[in-house]
Amino acid sequence: MIYTVPKEIEPLEQGDIFRGLPLVEISLNQISVCGEDETIAFKKWQDVASEDKPVTAIVAVKPVCAIVLSQNCDALRSRDITLCEIRPFQEIEGKCKETKAPKKWVSIITQQARLNYKWYYLPPCEVMKFTSKMAADFSATIRVSRIDLEGFRNRRLGRLNSIASAHFRERIAEYFRRYPYDEWYALDKAELSEYQSEHPGTEPFPWQSQ
Repeated sequence: MIYTVPKEIEPLEQGDIFRGLPLVEISLNQISVCGEDETIAFKKWQDVASEDKPVTAIVAVKPVCAIVLSQNCDALRSRDITLCEIRPFQEIEGKCKETKAPKKWVSIITQQARLNYKWYYLPPCEVMKFTSKMAADFSATIRVSRIDLEGFRNRRLGRLNSIASAHFRERIAEYFRRYPYDEWYALDKAELSEYQSEHPGTEPFPWQSQ
């Protein structure tokens, strides 16, 4: 497949896949803060932040599968490493929720990969423990100490091969440099009408209403 399995002693690289990394889930509306007397108080994060000092809090943490986003030079020397969560593909890409036929999968995996910059597709693989189609979700990032992650290499399942790694690097760049715009702005009234039939709720620009 598109994966390779490095030796445990090999250094960290972009595209390394880990299992069991901590993803912190926190609500800004209610956070459990531990007092010096070990009591628990429920506060809004806005109130905690206004005090401008560190606090001890109880937060939800779940183990997730994640892939290294940091470039190789940063993975060798930086204080922290950035990764993103790996999730089931059908949870990330809404167009494939009911997809089953191979022909349909081909269309989604190839065409949507060119249109949707928010994910990177990862095919099933027994060695990676991916029992279904998965994807790296660029919007769900995790920051981990580099030294800590180096000590966690026994939980590294593998990494992307050279072809996949080059594509992964470009996907990351495309995601973070993408230019957001309303693609219908140059359509005339007739074209906009056709566009709205497939995209209900699309609001015309002033020049399209004249």
